[in-house]
Amino acid sequence: MAKQRGRRGHGEGSIHQREDGRWVAVVDQGWKDGKRQRKYLYGETRREVSEKLKAALHDQAAGLPLPSERQTVGQFLERWLEDSAKPNVRPRTFTRYHDLLTLHAIPTLGKRPLAKLSAQDLQALYGQKLDQLAARTVGHLHRVLHCALRDALRWGLVARNVCDAVQPPKVARPEMQVLAPEQARQLLAAADGEPLEALYVLAVTAGLRQGELFGLKWQDLDLEAGRLQVRRTLGRVRKQGFLESEPKSARSRRSITLTPLAIGALRHHRARQLEQRLAVGSAWEDRGLVFCNAVGRPLEPSNLLRRSWRPLLKKAGLPRIRFHDLRHTAATLLLAQGVHPKIVQEMLGHSTISLTLDTYSHLLPNLQDEAAAKMQAILVRLK
Repeated sequence: MAKQRGRRGHGEGSIHQREDGRWVAVVDQGWKDGKRQRKYLYGETRREVSEKLKAALHDQAAGLPLPSERQTVGQFLERWLEDSAKPNVRPRTFTRYHDLLTLHAIPTLGKRPLAKLSAQDLQALYGQKLDQLAARTVGHLHRVLHCALRDALRWGLVARNVCDAVQPPKVARPEMQVLAPEQARQLLAAADGEPLEALYVLAVTAGLRQGELFGLKWQDLDLEAGRLQVRRTLGRVRKQGFLESEPKSARSRRSITLTPLAIGALRHHRARQLEQRLAVGSAWEDRGLVFCNAVGRPLEPSNLLRRSWRPLLKKAGLPRIRFHDLRHTAATLLLAQGVHPKIVQEMLGHSTISLTLDTYSHLLPNLQDEAAAKMQAILVRLK
């Protein structure tokens, strides 16, 4: 078939038909490094190509990059995971990103050209996944895609981040259960003499995350000065075993003043661990961990849950709550005692004080009562 050149219409730019029957539009992008740069847009009909050219010229006039039509969503996401996500996030976070994209995004959207990915495509994906997954998981998927497409926009692979035009699923605030002061005392009384008593004392009094507790080493403690340094987290990563990682954020790398209760529990724990180490002899794996199993290896989160945490709650006569709720308990106990939120933020390792206040203020209605009473007292004295 002979090549046919279509007459250039008003505002169309250069459009012609190839010998294979496809239509192509050419966008002149000017000169770069001594070479004229051109962008080619393909389609089955002249009208299709004309619409593409119109959009491209609009984006060019607005200073936006012209996207490539050759790379698919799947190709981009797979490369993004390896080249961008893997070097920059913690191993457990990368595993989560990988699972979300390879199990839930790529199978549905992977063959679609990256440049043609639309907000409607993503909205349909989220609607489909809400029939299979929790809204929170779909929300995580949206955030990972937004992060990936933000890089695609920065690299000039797409004209915009279509996630900005999508309504992600609404996720209810996770239910947070905290122990009242009397319940916290019940828990610690029940933990008295337990092998992991010090772990529970630290969780309640210092508000450490589970991974921070698991990664704590004796070198991070100065029991004479009553200080603890959070320098790492330790957790199991699928197919990789236990891995040490940097703390969650820069603020998470912090120093905490220990209570006398925690110092006493840790001294007792160290003496017990030394006895256990002597008992097992050469079978002991010296990793320097404060909290470990019977031969010095890292604690298994599932074992902690089944063999220690849930039996302890039952022994104390307390409702079943998550281990992570001990961190929330520490924060609410401190705030309820009038400790300044800035100090609580630094103890917990939150990135901002607003995160601390947004997370816990709804659990402390009595603080508003105290504020109203103090305002009343000030105004009454002024009369």
